[in-house]
Amino acid sequence: MRPAGRGETSSLYFDYPHFDAPDPSERGTNAPVLIVGAGPIGLTAALALAKEGIASVVFDNKATFNDGSRAICVARPSYYILSQINAITPFLKKALPWTTGRTFFRDKQILEFQMPDSADEKYRPMYNIQQQFIEQFLFDAADASNLINVRWQSEVTNVADTDAGVRVTITDPHGDYTADADWLLACDGARSTVRKMRGHRLQGENYGGRYVIADIRMDHDYPTIRRALFDPKNLPGMTVLIHKQPDNIWRIDYQIMDGADEGMALSEDEIRAKVSAVLKDIGYDGSWKLEWWSIYSANTLALDDYRDGHVFFVGDSAHIVPIFGVRGLNNGLADAANIGWKLGWVLNEQAGETLLDSYTPERRGATLDVFANASKSARFMTPNTHGFKVMRDAALSLALAHPFAGELANPRQMTAFAYSESPAILPDDPSFCAEPYIGALMPDAEVNDGFLSDRLGKGFTVLCFDADLAQQIKDKGVPPDLLHVVTVAYPSSVADKFAAQAQSVYLIRPDMHIAGRWHSASAEQIIAGYNAVIYTAGTT
Repeated sequence: MRPAGRGETSSLYFDYPHFDAPDPSERGTNAPVLIVGAGPIGLTAALALAKEGIASVVFDNKATFNDGSRAICVARPSYYILSQINAITPFLKKALPWTTGRTFFRDKQILEFQMPDSADEKYRPMYNIQQQFIEQFLFDAADASNLINVRWQSEVTNVADTDAGVRVTITDPHGDYTADADWLLACDGARSTVRKMRGHRLQGENYGGRYVIADIRMDHDYPTIRRALFDPKNLPGMTVLIHKQPDNIWRIDYQIMDGADEGMALSEDEIRAKVSAVLKDIGYDGSWKLEWWSIYSANTLALDDYRDGHVFFVGDSAHIVPIFGVRGLNNGLADAANIGWKLGWVLNEQAGETLLDSYTPERRGATLDVFANASKSARFMTPNTHGFKVMRDAALSLALAHPFAGELANPRQMTAFAYSESPAILPDDPSFCAEPYIGALMPDAEVNDGFLSDRLGKGFTVLCFDADLAQQIKDKGVPPDLLHVVTVAYPSSVADKFAAQAQSVYLIRPDMHIAGRWHSASAEQIIAGYNAVIYTAGTT
C-alpha cells in the first residue's frame, strides 16, 4: 500500500520499469525448462540453469517488479549463490552489510549479538537491500543472457502432463497459447497457482501473530544494526523490528495486537501514528516520509514433496517460513540454486536423472530445519499461547538484571543447512571426527591474495592437500569443467580449517556443499565417489 495520492509503484527511491507483453511473433518456445514467476527465486533458477548452458522461459503475470521492500535481509550463503550465477556485482555496490543486532526491553538494551565474521570470510554475514533492487539486479543479469527469455504480463492458466514432460497454457493481452517443455519450475510464490492447479496444499502451523511492515524515508545516523524493541514505552505490549536499508529507507515491523481490526490497523492514519510512536521510542525527532506498507503473519507450512512428476516447486510455492531470522528469501534462493545445477547436469547428460530425487530430501530437510529454528524466534517475537507469553515476558524481565537471559532473545541468524542425510552425499570417512562435516557448506578461507571459493571449478571440485594425489586425479581424464582439482598446501591454516592430514581429500559439489571426504583415498576411489553422487543419488 502507498500513501493517498500516490500510485501503486510511485516510490520515493525506486523507478519501476514497465514491461510489455511479448509480441505474438515471439511466443515460440524451444527451451527445455519453463519457469513460472519472475521474482528473486524464478530469476535465480533461470540464472543457475544458464550457468549450466540450459535455456529457459520465465513467465510472470505482472508488468513490473514487486512493490515494497518485502524480503530485505540477504545472508552470506546467498551471496555465494549470487556470485555463482554471475549477479553479485550490483549487490555488493548497493546493499548495506551488517554484523550486529541489539535488543531492547522497556527501552533498556538487554542483548547485543555479533554474527560470526572474520578475514577468512569473503562476504559479510548479512546484507540489507530492498526486494525491488534484488529483482532489478537479477533481471538485469537474466536479460543479458541469451539463454533466458522473460515474458511479462503472461499468466500460466493450465499445466498438463505430456509423455515427454509438461504443456502449459499461457494467457497474455494478445490471447492464449501453449508451450511444451521437459520440466517446469513453479516459482510463483506463497499463493502459487501452479500448486493449486496440481492439487497440492501446504501443510503445517499458523502462528496467528500479525505484523505491519512500513518503509519510511528519513535521515537517521544510526548504523546498520538490527534493532528489536520489546514492550517499548510508546507502544506498550508490542514488538518492533527496525532495519536500515539503502537510500535512507528504514524498515519498521511492528506487531498488531490480538483482537485489533486489521482494516483499521492498515489505514494510513494508523500507520503514521504507530510509526511516529516507534520513532519517538528510538529518540528520532526529525522529519520522515511514508513510502509503503503491508502486513504479514508467521506460518510454518510446506508441501510433503517438492516434486510432482516433471514439476518442481521452488521457494514459497513449496514452503512458507516465518520472517523472523531472515530465512524466507534465503531458503528460496538455496532451493533455486539446488534444482538449477542438478537439472542442468541431467539435461546435459552429465548426471543420471536419479540426481533429481535428492532435491526434495535436501531442500525439504532445510525447510524443516528452518521451521525448528524460526519457530523459536516466532514464539519469542509473537507468543502464540498465554503460556509462551508468560515465559517470554519472564525471560525479558530477567534480562534487565542478568545479561545471560538476554541470549534468549537472540534470533539465531541463518546458517546453511547441512545435507548430511542426502542421497547425493557420500558416507563419511569414519576416521574424520571434526568439522566441516559432509553435507555442510564448504567453509571459505583466505588463500594468497584471494579466497578458496574463488578457486572452485564450474562443476565439482576436488580439494587436495597432496600434489601427487592431485595429479593422479587429473590423469584420470575427467574434464575439468566437471571435476576440477585444487591443491592446497599442507600444513597450512586452510588444512587446519578442514581438519586435514597430508593425504586428505574433499569432494565439493557445484553448490559448495561437501559431497564426501577421505583422510586417505586413491584417485580411483575419489572418481568412484564422484560418479556415485551424480549417477546413483536418490537410489537405495
